[in-house]
Amino acid sequence: MRVELSVHPDLLLDPAGLLDAAVSKASARRRSVVALDVVRKTIDARKGRVRVHVVVELRLKSDAVAPTSFLPPELPTLTGPPEVIIVGAGPAGMFAAWELAKQGIRSVVLERGKPVRARRLDLAELMRHGALNPESNYCFGEGGAGTFSDGKLYTRSSKRGAVRGVLEAFVGYGASEQIMVDARPHIGTNKLPGVVMGMREHLESAGVEFCFNTAVEALTTTDGAVTGVRLVDGTVVSAPAVVLAVGHSARDVFRFAAAAGAVLEAKSFALGVRVEHPQSFIDRAQYGDLAGHPALGAAPYRLVERVGEHGVFSFCMCPGGFIAPAATEARGQVVNGWSPSSRTGAFANSGFVAEVDANVLAAHGLDPSDPFAGIEFQRDLEQRAYEAGGGDYVAPAVRLDDFVAGRASGELPECSYRRGIRAADLNPVLAGLAEPLRQALRQVDAKIPGFAGPGGLAVAVESRTSCPVRTVRDPQTLVSPTLAGLYPCGEGAGFAGGIMSAALDGIRVATAIARRDG
Repeated sequence: MRVELSVHPDLLLDPAGLLDAAVSKASARRRSVVALDVVRKTIDARKGRVRVHVVVELRLKSDAVAPTSFLPPELPTLTGPPEVIIVGAGPAGMFAAWELAKQGIRSVVLERGKPVRARRLDLAELMRHGALNPESNYCFGEGGAGTFSDGKLYTRSSKRGAVRGVLEAFVGYGASEQIMVDARPHIGTNKLPGVVMGMREHLESAGVEFCFNTAVEALTTTDGAVTGVRLVDGTVVSAPAVVLAVGHSARDVFRFAAAAGAVLEAKSFALGVRVEHPQSFIDRAQYGDLAGHPALGAAPYRLVERVGEHGVFSFCMCPGGFIAPAATEARGQVVNGWSPSSRTGAFANSGFVAEVDANVLAAHGLDPSDPFAGIEFQRDLEQRAYEAGGGDYVAPAVRLDDFVAGRASGELPECSYRRGIRAADLNPVLAGLAEPLRQALRQVDAKIPGFAGPGGLAVAVESRTSCPVRTVRDPQTLVSPTLAGLYPCGEGAGFAGGIMSAALDGIRVATAIARRDG
């Protein structure tokens, strides 16, 4: 029996009281209820009144329902040569391999970066010494960009059954069952690497092949059809289907896909800064007197503003989180954010970004009809940020009150970015986006007093919000209309915007391949 309640946070700390409230709402007999399970939880802090909306399942004595099991699915033993090449071991590639394996189709996954454990060492070198490995970093390697940048599982997908299937898979490979309950599920950077490894090891045990430190440099084709890929060492790997499941930062892959005959087109994206505040300030702003309540945890926020023709919004908000270096190219400064599963860090950070459209690109001297113009815009601002920070992936930063006033800061508050920050004027770094970001911060400050005050920081540059290009595919077959056998997939292809949507797209592409093969 399912019951919906809107309760004070205190009631979540009182299991007996919550059970009584649910029994009363359901008009059930207390002695007939054997247990209560919370199946959905959403915090509503609108209008200055904090309530928690919960959906609970009352288990009755008359119910003969077995406990839910989230064990990984049984996979068939896969033998023979791989029928599908998957380029990229992020969520799109991993879930494509997973779904193909369930269908009895063996694949080989080629990943330019390293496995999780070795990749972690490269991140430490970047964080401590400013030593960037362009093939193994926050964006490239096992699990993709999400592995070490938070593990958020938010999605706008309306296919709740498919979403639940992905969440159950994550739980089966080691994620907390809490992600099945929270309205904004989050695995945490400290836990997601183990989940990714568990999934990969399960696939390997069934016969799926994973090749790390294996960069692809070209697609091989014959008569308008893809026949495989060529690696940077000259080796050719052949298969009748290739899934391009790379992330938003695989710029070289977009180039060689176009060279092979795939059609690419420009798509919208956004760019800006990462803003950071003490988490205690965000808690007070969102929860008022209930800030710090143990049933609420660290408060998130979501901001959407309109400044003339520009949309400005928060992105990848990390309560109790840290700002991280996310560069993939030498002399290009990029920041991202992450939170541990506990979200107990002292700071809250979020991307605060403005939409980049054809007018922005044209004003920057770029041709908006060029599919790669967005990448060049990203690259230019990343290089400006690197110079403004003084090199070594030190981040240029400014206090938010100074940024709104259009000036550099004399002194900066403490920041979670462990590579270090340097006071700088961000106006030339952000080019034509500085003014809409500044105006949007004024609008936010009017709603959340102090948000654009001296306690907040803007850290540059948040440029990898999504891929600026889309690799065109047929909406039904999901194959490239100009290159038979090529399946563009996930965030790098322009069809996803995070871990969950990328995983869903990987499953969708795998299903299309299985359908094609009968």
